[in-house]
Order: sequence, then C-alpha cells, then structure tokens
Amino acid sequence: MRYETLDYTDSDHIALVTLNRPEKLNALNDVLRDELHEVCCAIQANDEIRAAVFTGAGRGFCSGADLTPASTGSAAPVGQNDRLDDIGWVGRLATDIYKIGIPTIAAVNGVAAGAGMSLALACDLRVGCEASRFKTVFAERGLSPDSGMSFFLPRIVGYSRAADLVFTSRNVDADESYRLALLDRLVDSKDLLESALQLAQQMASLPPMAIRSGKRVLQLNQDIEFEHALRNEIFGLSFARKSPQDQKEQRASFLEKQKPIFTGN
Repeated sequence: MRYETLDYTDSDHIALVTLNRPEKLNALNDVLRDELHEVCCAIQANDEIRAAVFTGAGRGFCSGADLTPASTGSAAPVGQNDRLDDIGWVGRLATDIYKIGIPTIAAVNGVAAGAGMSLALACDLRVGCEASRFKTVFAERGLSPDSGMSFFLPRIVGYSRAADLVFTSRNVDADESYRLALLDRLVDSKDLLESALQLAQQMASLPPMAIRSGKRVLQLNQDIEFEHALRNEIFGLSFARKSPQDQKEQRASFLEKQKPIFTGN
C-alpha cells in the first residue's frame, strides 16, 4: 500500500504505521486523516496482522490538527451525510484507532498534542523516550477536548489529573508522563521503536483469538457493574476458544514443554 502522508509496512504479523509529515510535526491535514482511516481499515481487515505500532517521522509524534490556512480555491459542495455527521473527523479518528481489534501501541517519539495526543491515548499502550511530550492544547485554542480525549484521558490518569492537564494545557515531559501513566514504558530514544516492536511481537506470539477477545472484554468492561463484567468475561471466553487448532497447540506445548506456534485457526 502506498500513501502520501504516512508510511506503512508489515512483517512477522506486526504493522508499523509512521505518520510522515515531519516538516509539520506530523500535523493532521485532510490527506493524513483520510489515509489514517484507510490504513486502520486495512489493518482491521487483515487476519495476518496481530499487533500494530503507530509512530511519527522526525521530531514529533503528532502535533494535532494542521492549522495552516486552507487553499482559497472553491470548496466542494457539502453533502447531506456530511451535514448530518455528529462526530466529525475528530470522532472518526478516535474511532478508527480505538476500534482496531488487535493490540495497538503508540511509540511516542516527540510531541503529542491536541488530536495527536488523543491519537496516542486511543492506542492500548504507549512507549516513550526522553523526547516524549504531551500537551492537551484545546483550552488555549478556545476549545474543549475532542477526538476522544475526554473519554481516554480520565480512564488512563484519573479524573482530577485529567482535569489538571485539560484546564492548564501545560507541557508534560517524559518523566511526568510515565508517572501519570500516559506512558507505559519509558526507554532511551535510540531504543524507542525497537522496544515498541518487541512489545508488539510479544503480543503477536500469543493466540490471536485470545488476544482479540481479551481486548474486547477490557474495552467492554470499563465503567460497568461487576456482574455485567463477569458475564462479558464468559462471553469473551467463547470467542477466545473459537480457534481449535490453537487450543490444541497451547495444550500440547504445555505438556511437551515446547514453544508453541499459533495461527489463529
């Protein structure tokens, strides 16, 4: 697959998506937003992909929406579906990342601000380095949070810390990001991408249906009653077991003390 504003590769069941507008700190313009949607759909549809890593080219992860003035050319007419769209591109961006059914990891190589911070938070985990920096941005632009930030941030750091970051729009450096759990791993910058890929490979080595079902249960069981969560777990088990060959493989590997090879079948 060829893209204009991002790079995509996959190998050994791992997809690597690199936002590639380094001169703009990978700010989200119309093209990049559309291509992120396309690549997320492609990853979701490909059973060979078991984990995905998102990162940025150059010094930034993603600096948020591109505020460069639009072209003065005549705008295309707005269709009725667009007029009735109640979540906008910011909602679609959050949905595209969050709804990928496999583990997603953000390798935060630099600034993640505004919608770019939301993009990182939409991933299941975040690996960072000394160059990582988060900034909510919205308040200083006269805006309230969008692109999923009001959903993701309190669930990751807690309400009061989320309020602190949103209401101050301050910079959060790598060390504080790790303390707040914005980052799940903190490594040296030279090891950032390799560490993220190794983490993805560790996940990809396990039975794919079990991992996908586990992700679904974790997402479903946020902020619900305990008994409902238990029912979702039973529901999830039925999906995890829908790969009979992998079930046999995990049993045989346990008994024979051999490394298993899982296929998702």
